[in-house]
Amino acid sequence: MSKIKARKGAPYARILGVGGYRPVRVVPNEVIVEKIDSSDEWIRSRSGIETRHWANDEETVAAMAIEASGKAIADAGVTAEQIGAVVVSTVSHFSQTPAVATEIADKLGTNKAPAFDISAGCAGFGYGLTLAKGMIVEGSAEYVLVIGVERLSDLTDLEDRATAFLFGDGAGAVVVGPSDEPHIGPTVWGSEGDKNETIKQTIPWNTFRIGDLSHLPLDSEGNVKFPAITQEGQAVFRWAVFEMAKVAQQALEASGITADDLDVFIPHQANVRIIDSMVKTLKLPEHVTVARDIRTTGNTSAASIPLAMERLLATGEAKSGDTALIIGFGAGLVFAATVVTLP
Repeated sequence: MSKIKARKGAPYARILGVGGYRPVRVVPNEVIVEKIDSSDEWIRSRSGIETRHWANDEETVAAMAIEASGKAIADAGVTAEQIGAVVVSTVSHFSQTPAVATEIADKLGTNKAPAFDISAGCAGFGYGLTLAKGMIVEGSAEYVLVIGVERLSDLTDLEDRATAFLFGDGAGAVVVGPSDEPHIGPTVWGSEGDKNETIKQTIPWNTFRIGDLSHLPLDSEGNVKFPAITQEGQAVFRWAVFEMAKVAQQALEASGITADDLDVFIPHQANVRIIDSMVKTLKLPEHVTVARDIRTTGNTSAASIPLAMERLLATGEAKSGDTALIIGFGAGLVFAATVVTLP
């Protein structure tokens, strides 16, 4: 017989509050087309993006996350001292160690809360939400702060016609806490590592340890290109449209609901055409509000779902208590989908 005593947490978990931060600088398509053979009309038709936000020197990954987290904590009606864990999803924090989550936890004023980063690309928010739910039900934390934050402008090749217009910066955060009823459904998640070349970093960091950099690609001005995110656009599009619609449907079924029961659909903000195709494939009723935050925010990877959620609630397009399907998918390739009640 085991001598280990189990700790009992809450029966269920739910999102209690949400917050977002978008950098001050707004970058229109006209700025992007200066270095690529493209146009504002082409970018809008291909992606739906009209503008995106790019961070300045002061708007670091930590700074943006702290701003979004403060709003989420206030919205949840708790204090920083009550936060029992901080989970940060990001691929654009350039210090390998320590985790940026520890800095965020400290500056928010938590009581030495455990804090760690995860790297799950555009599915990172869903991964973090699932971890938070588990901690609360298991009893290792009462309230968990989940953050998605990116400075993808630092990882954008402005001369890459396929990706230069896609990425933006920002942070979104939620506080997850205890509940007497299920308000976060089962997560349908996974990875397809055989497709990991589809979205990737162009140059590994350790390449720069080599003294002779003549083997590295150069930009139009003759400078060595910094590592950036690149992707096989058509392959990603097909995968997202056909495979992720199946995952979204599985998440609905796992939660015991149908598309008719939904109020809101918040997919990762990768591309408006992908979003519209998923809506069609899932046969979502007209009453379902669909997040299209990408138009003015761009693709912010791990931050895109909480940022879109925050905007829908702020504008009144969605309301507290609505039932929402969320799904993230991206580099790995990884994915995570679940149904939640909006805070």
